[in-house]
Amino acid sequence: MKNKQGIRVIISGGGTGGHIYPALSIAHALKELKPDIDILFVGASGRMEMEKVPAAGYPIIGLPITGLQRSLSFKNILFPFRLIISLLKAGNILRKFKPDVAVGVGGYASGALLYAASLKKIPCLIQEQNSYPGITNKLLKDKAARICTAYPGMERFFPAEKILLTGNPVRKDLNDVADKKAEAYTYFGIPEGKKVILIVGGSLGARTLNQAMLQNIESFRKDELFILWQCGKYYLANMTEAMKDKGMVHIKLMDFISRMDLAFAAADVIVSRAGAGTISELCLVGKPVILVPSPNVAEDHQTHNAQSLVKEHAAIMIRDAEAVEKLPAACFQLLSDSQQAAELGKNIRKLALPQAALDIAHEVFKLIN
Repeated sequence: MKNKQGIRVIISGGGTGGHIYPALSIAHALKELKPDIDILFVGASGRMEMEKVPAAGYPIIGLPITGLQRSLSFKNILFPFRLIISLLKAGNILRKFKPDVAVGVGGYASGALLYAASLKKIPCLIQEQNSYPGITNKLLKDKAARICTAYPGMERFFPAEKILLTGNPVRKDLNDVADKKAEAYTYFGIPEGKKVILIVGGSLGARTLNQAMLQNIESFRKDELFILWQCGKYYLANMTEAMKDKGMVHIKLMDFISRMDLAFAAADVIVSRAGAGTISELCLVGKPVILVPSPNVAEDHQTHNAQSLVKEHAAIMIRDAEAVEKLPAACFQLLSDSQQAAELGKNIRKLALPQAALDIAHEVFKLIN
């Protein structure tokens, strides 16, 4: 398939777990198909991929790229300079590494790396995770040889002949969560017979979900409940202080849940943001879900993601501004209505595409050939 140098692939993107974990899933799938493949990640300096990717066993190089700020900011003045430096550094990385394919998963670094790769005639594959693409991938659509999408109907944004519906790559340990409930109860110290609500605001946490829980904390003081609450590392100190005198022994507050497979296994109801990667995981898990899309994302893509599930009767959506008022009642409604909960779980499971990472990996090798 390749010369003596062996196959080399660059994977670029990051910024949030929603970009990083799919990228790592693609890398694992490439390794599974061809163990001697050489993979290099390119991310944005100072972002979480610079920590998570090496922890998964892959090398990574950071670019000084940042995004444009929505408000007036001094950082916007520096943006053109950072972009030029990032493009030059990306070109240097490509010269030294000599990849056969460049894969972009979204995020600041992805745009610079894939643009530089296209100038060198290196075939590029875009993995678009959302139902409404961000500006980076829309700008790169003409440079990419293949665009792997997670939602149907993406011909509105990309050339139809380049699109392949694969779904979003998800972690393999989510394939069998139904068999892990007993292990999950032991792992998190959940008493037998409790109903479990999982609150998860993404890898960095979600202020609105934290406030919705905090302001309604007395509503959740029920003997039959246990709450797993991932609040995010930026909020942990404040949430811990706010909860100190509440006497809520049935709430397990954590900054980050490393065993998300067990958290999903334990949950009877899941409350979540609506990032693309998270939704793909929720589809695989097949539990009743309440989505609270973040309004603070490009193109309001989380609302589009959530609405695509609501349209299939596969999730409940609460708007961010209404979360404090409506979240408790929505949780209790699902816990008390087993028929509705089962229907939501069944419908969301129908949307799962569990082979996404392998399908994308096969497309990478097709571009090499």
